[in-house]
Amino acid sequence: MARTGHGQNQPRVRAGRGVGSRGAHDPSGSSISGHSDDRGSKSRRRQSLWSPWQSRRLYAAFVIGLAVFIAILHRNHIAHMFERDRHFSHLSTLERELTFRTEMGLYYSYFKTVIEADSFILGLQSIMYDNVTEFPLIINTLKRFNLYPEVLLGAAYRTYETVMYKMGIPTKLCWQVNRGQGLSPVQSCEGLGEPSYFYIESVFLLNGINMGVFFLFGVYLSGSIIGGLLTVLHFFYNHGECTRVQWTPPLRESFAYPFLVIQMFTVTVALRSSRPSRSSCVVIAVATVCFMLPWQFAQFALLMQLLSVFAVYVLRFIGSRTVRVILCGLFLGLVTSTVLLFANEMLLSSFFAAGLVAVWFVVLLEPLLEKLKFPLVIMILQIVLLCGITIGVKFATSRLLGVADDEHIGDIFRSKFTDFKNFHTMLYTCAPEFDFMETATPGRILKTLLGPCALLSVAVFVFRLAQNEYFCRPEDKLESNEENTKRSSPKTAQNKNGHVPCTPSPDNAENRLIQFRHKENAEILYHVFQLTSFTAMAVIIMRLKLFWTPHLCLLSSLLASRQFFGWIGTQSRHYMAVGILIAAMSVQGVANLQHQWSIVGEFSNIQMEELVEWIQTNTNSDSVFAGPMPTMATVKLCTGRPIVNHPHYEDVGLRERTKLVYSMYSRKDEEDVWRNLQKLHVNFAILEDSWCTRRTKPGCALPEIWDLEDELNRGREPVCSRLHKKPGPFFSSVFHNDVYHVLEVLKEPTTGHFRHSKESRSVLHSDKERKR
Repeated sequence: MARTGHGQNQPRVRAGRGVGSRGAHDPSGSSISGHSDDRGSKSRRRQSLWSPWQSRRLYAAFVIGLAVFIAILHRNHIAHMFERDRHFSHLSTLERELTFRTEMGLYYSYFKTVIEADSFILGLQSIMYDNVTEFPLIINTLKRFNLYPEVLLGAAYRTYETVMYKMGIPTKLCWQVNRGQGLSPVQSCEGLGEPSYFYIESVFLLNGINMGVFFLFGVYLSGSIIGGLLTVLHFFYNHGECTRVQWTPPLRESFAYPFLVIQMFTVTVALRSSRPSRSSCVVIAVATVCFMLPWQFAQFALLMQLLSVFAVYVLRFIGSRTVRVILCGLFLGLVTSTVLLFANEMLLSSFFAAGLVAVWFVVLLEPLLEKLKFPLVIMILQIVLLCGITIGVKFATSRLLGVADDEHIGDIFRSKFTDFKNFHTMLYTCAPEFDFMETATPGRILKTLLGPCALLSVAVFVFRLAQNEYFCRPEDKLESNEENTKRSSPKTAQNKNGHVPCTPSPDNAENRLIQFRHKENAEILYHVFQLTSFTAMAVIIMRLKLFWTPHLCLLSSLLASRQFFGWIGTQSRHYMAVGILIAAMSVQGVANLQHQWSIVGEFSNIQMEELVEWIQTNTNSDSVFAGPMPTMATVKLCTGRPIVNHPHYEDVGLRERTKLVYSMYSRKDEEDVWRNLQKLHVNFAILEDSWCTRRTKPGCALPEIWDLEDELNRGREPVCSRLHKKPGPFFSSVFHNDVYHVLEVLKEPTTGHFRHSKESRSVLHSDKERKR
């Protein structure tokens, strides 16, 4: 603003004004109103400098406050659903542990190990040199099972208990609960001093924060608070499709997915910037490490992200500088995670690691490829190089490191699209969560309008992208460049001919290169590619829709973007349309919430309680158990007895062990089953009667799965049924209730019944060859 002063920048005097008119001059040459105008000018200037800054702070504080409120709301939502489903607050310690079935119980058992050890270091050593999980092998479970959440929570719990004890503050409140129905009363405790409460409350807090980050993410993408609220409302209205943390808190995804959201946020910020700083690399690396450490599957989600960023680069929306920053973060994250997971071979030989090498190589070849001058040819070469190098590096590192743990993943995909089947793939694909997406899922997200909203957002973005890239007229480009300095928001402006202007290009050579390598909305294009990859993952494996559905919620935030939907009309008209949309999607959305809130249950598993109490009372602490994978996790958690198999099925050695144990459900001879268990040093085998006949779909009963591998014995009665009727001469029945049947594995069979079958000799021979 111009300053009034002595003889310069004087206020103009209108013609016809006299001495008393405004703006007359005194003899000194100063304006009569000069001092007053000078003070007003300074005041207005201070206001113009202060007010926007103050407004930005107020806006930021409001957005952050709203995010905190949403985080608390979501934390309470999932915590209350968990409580209503199990009546968790009134369960005994044993009953609470029994609610953690399958791999949940396995993971929680290591948290229990850390907090019950004499010291944190001894607890850490116990899980790093573990001979209970796959007896008699000693394995590093911290490396194998990604147990950093349990280690950190164990350290936090021990610290919390120590501090509260020294301060004299009680950490839990206990009382006796009468269970009725002839059951003995149990003691039930509430409070963070109860280990199970501390554990699940930590999970709920983390996932509450995740919802707050989702809100901020939606605000950032759409440029509107309404966009953030749209994201949150869609997530709540489709909660059962977006997450299962309210039912299964200890699963790896409960700890890992919130950090993936943060990591994608950091990548989005880097993609929006034309010159991302090196600090962005560090932030991406930290978020990547936090995502990779808790979850073995993180590498596949990061591979999809890497391919999405590469697709944006190939289409020339970002340049090599931006790609290098993101690659730097991903590479540092991979290296750090590999070190913290003790040189985990599956990470080193993963497709993600190979893909990073391939993309680095393609980016380094950019100066050479650009000499070809034909963009289409360059794109094809870049894609061919990426595929060739990735596959080559992957198989070379797998061969070099001797890694076969992830071979089952290829077998699963092969079984999805061909008639290929084997024992291990059937165990996966017969589980509903590893089957194709349910046909009812698309219908559910259509009813809440999530699918149509996300589809409309993507369609409008693609239309605007095509309009900007391929349909802008030369005169529009010229006008856009000339008027760029006049417009406060070139993204939403229209030129005088009514056309949306093309992205303006700065004049100097350096900026032209930057603009060529960083086009507008590169971050949105990245999310479209990311959504496409997540959609493919969810369709193939239903469990992976936890990536897909939340991303639909995120992209629906673009409906509130003035950049893409400003054509609706004025801002008030636009937001009125969004309000009508929210009302429409709330019809089914509120019904979904009411259904979730109506789920009321009370956990009880008397048969498993009886089994656990019998084991603790009637077996030695070093007795070795084998049985169904979910049951083995419970046996380890509740009794501490050594087991030979468990639900973490990703290790090739564990898969072979489980196959030997599951011969109890085949049609083989009893002696063959006995020999298999003898090889594993098993003292007691647990049979679940329902597993002999239960099947989720045709061909999925365990005896039917065994028929794929054991054609010789097809048509025979399953050995589990025979052992139930007559366990001798190789086994002895020692416990039985309505669900579980415990067989003691005899060291020697009853006299006169020992024989060497041809199949048994071949198994022993092949095992000796494998050891050699």
